[in-house]
Amino acid sequence: MLFLFIPFNLHARQDKIDAAVEKFVPEIIEIRHHIHQYPELSNREFETAKLVAGHLRNLGIEVTTGVAHTGVVGILKGGRPGPVVAVRADMDALPVTEDTPYPFKSTVRTTYLGQEVGVSHACGHDIHTAVQLGVASVLASMRDEIPGTVKFIFQPAEEGAPPGEEGGASLMVEEGVLENPHPSAIFGLHTNAEMEAGKIGFAVGPALAAVDHFIIKIYGKQGHGAAPHLSIDPVVMGAQAVMAFQTIRSRTLSPIEPSVVTVGIFRGGQRFNIIPGEVHLEGTARSYNPEVRDTVERRMREILEGITTSYGGTFKFSYNR
Repeated sequence: MLFLFIPFNLHARQDKIDAAVEKFVPEIIEIRHHIHQYPELSNREFETAKLVAGHLRNLGIEVTTGVAHTGVVGILKGGRPGPVVAVRADMDALPVTEDTPYPFKSTVRTTYLGQEVGVSHACGHDIHTAVQLGVASVLASMRDEIPGTVKFIFQPAEEGAPPGEEGGASLMVEEGVLENPHPSAIFGLHTNAEMEAGKIGFAVGPALAAVDHFIIKIYGKQGHGAAPHLSIDPVVMGAQAVMAFQTIRSRTLSPIEPSVVTVGIFRGGQRFNIIPGEVHLEGTARSYNPEVRDTVERRMREILEGITTSYGGTFKFSYNR
């Protein structure tokens, strides 16, 4: 016969954790609402970083600020010997106008890439930050029982640093976030609006894809809309490129290799009856496999080369991983 023995102290510890979670939940919900109502874009998370640092200091956690511009790192030393484990959350918002009925919705507006935009936590980083602050509160309340050290990493610019700036995870690593002390493991989470509250999902293997950012300039020859034969139309070239990019997913890559190629920006022209001299395209590619990333970049370049050459145009292509 097989008997399963569960130590009493394991039940007692779980009960203590449950009680601490229940205690801190109201405060963390309020913090989440505040962060949601006052979102900040990448590398501009000044007030969010102050809130995070202040909360950690109030818990007696050692705090370092200004990592990768606005990142915050907290060190909680347990009362018993053990490994170093890190938990990580992102803090930045997106240039997206919020349209929700919630009383804590964002009404923040700012200038992004020369345009006035709304700002909101459309990707849920307010939840990530608040949850991690809740984890810090719970663990700090039982630090004497923790076997080891917990490193709290609050990352800025997860959505990507503004053009011409450095930031995000790579800059934090360059500035030594994974040293002194070096964690043996790092845990993170991502909210999922399609999952029922109170449930946790996990995946075997990759769960979140690599995020690549591409920028394309297609150059033609300006002309009048009534005389297109005298121009080299970059709008037509760009439109064909957008459609042809979709064949990378459907005709070049294996059907069982997950990937996405999305053009999110297509800009060109100043007047309705003038064919512009150039257009600007920008977007993202997502994948799990390094070979797929290489293939996507190669095929995008080949497609741009073929289309622009056939029309007599040129292009510039930047693919950032």
